Amino acid sequence: MKSAAYFQGTGRRKTSIARVRLVPGEGTVVVNGKPLDDYFGREGDTERALSPFAATNTARKFNAMVKVEGGGVTGQVGAIAHGIARALLQVDKDNTKALRQAGLLTRDPRAKERKKPGLKRARKAPQFTKR
Repeated sequence: MKSAAYFQGTGRRKTSIARVRLVPGEGTVVVNGKPLDDYFGREGDTERALSPFAATNTARKFNAMVKVEGGGVTGQVGAIAHGIARALLQVDKDNTKALRQAGLLTRDPRAKERKKPGLKRARKAPQFTKR
């Protein structure tokens, strides 16, 4: 483990951006000033956000302070997971293989496609009337 006061990583997903700061500690995660369980109400969101810790067996070794903005719940959860994974890389480069296999280092580029002129949505055309 590299010795530093803290480790930081930035995660992105859809239109969400999460700034993550890891500090050696007992495993407390605070998102925008609230505990993780209070910030995300849906079941499974906390597990998905903390999956990098599970993949690298570093659960309860770091406290995480997260600032996340933009997007919705799913995008924010993905951004937090991506940010934690990138911060864990700074902790120890040996985490790369485990995080890569879990698919946590790849930034998911899928985002909503923009609406085109003359169409109702990104690809849906107006209804065609023959007569």
